[in-house]
Amino acid sequence: MARLKPSWQAAFALLLVVLALILGAMTQPEAEALANPAAGAAYPYLGTKGVIVGLVGVAALASMLRLPPFAEALVLFVGAHAAAWLLLTGIGGFEGTAKAPFYLALTAAWLLGWRCAAVLSAMRPGQRWERVALNLVVPALFGLWLLILWEAVVRGAGIPFILLPPPSAIGARIANSLPTLGEDMRQTILKSVFIGYIVGCGAGFAVAILADRFLFLRRGLIPIGNMVSALPIIGVAPIMVMWFGFDWQSKAAVVIIMTFFPMLVNTVAGLAASGHMERDLMRTYASGYWQTLVKLRLPAAGPFIFNALKINSTLALIGAIVAEFFGTPVVGMGFRISTEVGRMNIDMVWAEIAVAALAGSVFYGVVALLERAATFWHPSMRGR
Repeated sequence: MARLKPSWQAAFALLLVVLALILGAMTQPEAEALANPAAGAAYPYLGTKGVIVGLVGVAALASMLRLPPFAEALVLFVGAHAAAWLLLTGIGGFEGTAKAPFYLALTAAWLLGWRCAAVLSAMRPGQRWERVALNLVVPALFGLWLLILWEAVVRGAGIPFILLPPPSAIGARIANSLPTLGEDMRQTILKSVFIGYIVGCGAGFAVAILADRFLFLRRGLIPIGNMVSALPIIGVAPIMVMWFGFDWQSKAAVVIIMTFFPMLVNTVAGLAASGHMERDLMRTYASGYWQTLVKLRLPAAGPFIFNALKINSTLALIGAIVAEFFGTPVVGMGFRISTEVGRMNIDMVWAEIAVAALAGSVFYGVVALLERAATFWHPSMRGR
């Protein structure tokens, strides 16, 4: 036992594949072919069922040996993802015929993927690039397995594509609709989102400085900000369309409203975050209001300001897309979603959702990187 390092994920995966073998056929066509061997009908996993079970079993057993962490993660990665690939390719063309052993084998592969992510998460490499790579690989594994499970369940259970298309169909739609998706992104993100985000955050920051300087503004604006933050988008968007027209200006106005008050409230709170000792020290140096603001209070408010920027990066995208439901030129992500739902082109709707999610994640990540560069000295950044 000294040479073994068992894990519950690997042990449970072994148990599941053994149970899958005992139960027999993975799909209904396989069960019919086994019941009538003379028919000679082709069925899923003809010749690959043993390979799938072998991949999961060998990977699970190898992971129980005292291998180096990277070698263990590599064995688990290959075994889990090769088995999952065989499962997905086998069910293609036989949608809705999966039986219990199919789902048992899929769960076993998923458990090995879980174990792989756990091993990678526990690694503590010394090089910076290795740490950065791990920080990217582990979330990528989680996302990949969400897609694998989504694809397998939709195809295995025979869920109609009009209700929930599999990721492969969504990916194919994205690849075939790049010009349309590009025009929609340009209209929604490059115009409505970016312009509204910059104006809204900039105005919120400027008004926060004024509110910090003048007490009556702070006492009057903060309660109003809390009230406006609770306004529903679907109530504000039609009004902005009536005021500013159907083009991107009305959507940018919605984004400005949604991003202004989070920036105002967070900046005002951040400007009050510096301690009394630091302020007293600045007074002993005969620093005025603006010197104290620039050299002490704004740096101390940095985490609060970037927190507002990160919150607004997602609010801006949501606001622009929802606003496009209430009137827009024949282009834009919100327009495309509402139009394609009416046409029952659900794969195009999911393609727009996927592109919006990717764009929002990139936007958030850029702001997070800027935060790391600007507030590297803050205790919240240590150890990241």
